[in-house]
Amino acid sequence: MRFNSGLLCLSTVVALTVAPLRGSAGGPAPPSPVLQDPPQVVSHDGRLRTKIVVDRRLVDVGGRRLWALTYNGRYMPATLRLRPGDRMELTMENRLNAPTNLHVHGMHVSPSGHADNIFVRINPHQTFHYSYRFTRNLKPGTYWYHSHADPGSAPQVAGGMSGVIVVDGLTDHLPRSLRGITEHVIALKDFQVQGDSVKTQNLKISAPTTRTVNGQLNPTIRIRPGEYQLWRLANVSANIYYHVHLRGQRFHVIAHDADPVDRIWTADSLLLAAGTRFDVLVQGGPPGTTTRLETLRYSTGPAGNTFPQATLATLVSAGTPVRPVRLATAFAPVEDLSHAKIAARHTIVFSENAAGTEYYINGRQFDMNRVDIRSKLNTVEEWVVRNDSNEEHSFHVHTNRFQLMSVNGRPHHGHGRQDTASIAPKGQIVIRIRFTDFTGRTVLHCHILNHEDKGMMAVLEIVK
Repeated sequence: MRFNSGLLCLSTVVALTVAPLRGSAGGPAPPSPVLQDPPQVVSHDGRLRTKIVVDRRLVDVGGRRLWALTYNGRYMPATLRLRPGDRMELTMENRLNAPTNLHVHGMHVSPSGHADNIFVRINPHQTFHYSYRFTRNLKPGTYWYHSHADPGSAPQVAGGMSGVIVVDGLTDHLPRSLRGITEHVIALKDFQVQGDSVKTQNLKISAPTTRTVNGQLNPTIRIRPGEYQLWRLANVSANIYYHVHLRGQRFHVIAHDADPVDRIWTADSLLLAAGTRFDVLVQGGPPGTTTRLETLRYSTGPAGNTFPQATLATLVSAGTPVRPVRLATAFAPVEDLSHAKIAARHTIVFSENAAGTEYYINGRQFDMNRVDIRSKLNTVEEWVVRNDSNEEHSFHVHTNRFQLMSVNGRPHHGHGRQDTASIAPKGQIVIRIRFTDFTGRTVLHCHILNHEDKGMMAVLEIVK
């Protein structure tokens, strides 16, 4: 880590205080293990080469020994780290007794052939070679990878098949004194238990669920007083929402869904719907301060689920204080589609049956052989996405991210683009999306994977 005592010119300065953490009896909280960041596989000379073996293994997860679905024998697999313009050569060997595949969530890359093609089916005991060529304007930030093997996405991701991707370059927008900032992957990953195994079948979203950070139960995150750290918050779970809150602190958001913001914005809490990521700066409190990173109680509506409050990690501020750095709010350039010429408009309606056993987009369930929306390359479209159900849904589009224009009729300025947005019960969002670089068949869907697997997905074809 490198630190610089110089102060920067400021548009805004935020002072932070931290509340002490106490145990249930009012005394100090019990000790917890130190946060372990996942190992990394890093690109060299413009290329990342790796192999992923998919297997069911007995692993340590959340302080228990359980059978789980693993990548290379790990419940929390390696972080794949690369730069814009790189290539990635990835071999996937399937040792499961069910088909699988791989999706690089949020990445602007070809949806065809051996790239981010979710229509690929890797059968049991087969091997497939993925090859990705990323553009030089690929946005820096936090992405993730996971199974997209419809209709088995939910059981495979819930079983453990998800990991993080980092595209470098985000810290280039930070002050020089923070270019060597300490980073932590904060992968929010949860599991249910059935006997001696992580549960994969007949998943009930509302069932008791253990929430972990990087597969650890309430790990300790160490920070120096006054120090800024970069936390890569990523909801890499199958179905559950996280309403993340750091007691006494504010998150300084520098990227949303791997899209750097135009201006740093702050929040007491952040809603990470299924599939969502935020890159945030967190500052250490006074010496000896301990505080809790938690997910708050959250309801997705009368037909949805209520997720209870849970502690995720413990932040401990100790060591030699660091002279605070003042953060200017201006951050990175962002293209604004507010005045773009609109080539086409579509209405997309999410709905479900009364029993919650079938889910629809525009009244139809997913059919991989049917094209539901056809869009032209190098154009901008405006979509109205409406939720006719009584529960929240997590709307996600592959290949190209979108600009969220309004929420329930109110104009929205999100400081950049995103690939996932939550739609309230009986709610509506309006988005604008520019189709660039790649043609081919891809998908849009609800990222609550139980819903996706039961029909809430549609085929989008991008044509010249």
